[in-house]
Amino acid sequence: MNNSDYKAYTDKMDKTIDVMMTEFDAVRAGRANAAVLNQIEVDYFGVATPINQIASISVPDPRTLLIQPWDNSVLKNIERAIQASDLGINPQNDGRVIRLVFPQLTEERRKDLAKQVHKYGEDSKVAIRNIRRDAMEAFKGQKKRSEITEDDLKNVEKDMQKLTDDYIKNIEKLVEAKEKELYEI
Repeated sequence: MNNSDYKAYTDKMDKTIDVMMTEFDAVRAGRANAAVLNQIEVDYFGVATPINQIASISVPDPRTLLIQPWDNSVLKNIERAIQASDLGINPQNDGRVIRLVFPQLTEERRKDLAKQVHKYGEDSKVAIRNIRRDAMEAFKGQKKRSEITEDDLKNVEKDMQKLTDDYIKNIEKLVEAKEKELYEI
């Protein structure tokens, strides 16, 4: 078996990691990160539009996000969308820009966020294992149709297990790094 036989499965595993990293970006770690706004959409002339498509977002200091809409008429809509989201930060609107000041995280909030990060990690591990299972079912089907030999199947099993183990170790490292970031003061 060569690596191209596994490409579809490694692509799915890579996608799983990408999804997890996107979820991690939305977990705010006490410092300003524009990625927390990625999930928030604003009513812009009747169309749900991501904030980063109707405003510039800057980080003037480590705990502040500055949102400056290109069209000031949408300022109130952005403010309402942020208030309606589960961000937990009250936007400050001065008529030209919106400021989001990220408070220092309490110990309890850090623990809650760490639990959330662990859950995202566990969900990703389950997804990786499901991809391995699907791959093994596909290769067993090939064996049944005599497209591959018993030895090939054994090698595939070993390769898929190693691939799965590598991805799971990577997920654990990423979860650990995100958790460390949460506990930094």
